[in-house]
Amino acid sequence: MPKSKADKLRNLATKRQIITAADAAQLGVPRTYLSRLARQGQLEKIARGLYASRAFSPSENASLVEASYQVPKGIICLLSALRFHNLTTQSPREVWIAIGHKAWAPKISSPPVRFVRMSGPALQFGASEHHVSGRIIRVFAPAKTVADCFKFRYKIGLDVAIEALKESRRLKKASIDELWAAAKVCRVAKVIRPYLESL
Repeated sequence: MPKSKADKLRNLATKRQIITAADAAQLGVPRTYLSRLARQGQLEKIARGLYASRAFSPSENASLVEASYQVPKGIICLLSALRFHNLTTQSPREVWIAIGHKAWAPKISSPPVRFVRMSGPALQFGASEHHVSGRIIRVFAPAKTVADCFKFRYKIGLDVAIEALKESRRLKKASIDELWAAAKVCRVAKVIRPYLESL
């Protein structure tokens, strides 16, 4: 028996946990079905254009998933990437996302997002993909995240950058070579050198 359009959306939401209007379009289902199912209590609207299964239980990384849906070309960076890699005990109030210098920064009401502009190799180097709640999100690797912390030390604090460096080595999340390569890409080799040498 063929599935109804509503059934297709419910099944996809159960499988992926979070779905968008683009997901509905790929199934050949008009986006109006999403809002209709939300009004009926079969889906939950969590942000503009984002809907979740009623069984969705947000993980610690749920805000990263939500932000990634809304900024598909963005890369999770700095404090959010540190938290993702367990390199800090801090829990940032905003999702930090790197985007290109000329990229459009969408207005997002939820979750709170902080955009960081990067370009060229600094935006491409060290981005890795991770599966979270049925979605692929892009997050900078630990070594790149540490280098970024030194590059943006005036935004997040030098103490945070030093802690991240120490934790990355203690937890063996990044080798000295990886850290040095990332530091060169981020143009902070001279800044990070004394801290690397002291480890």
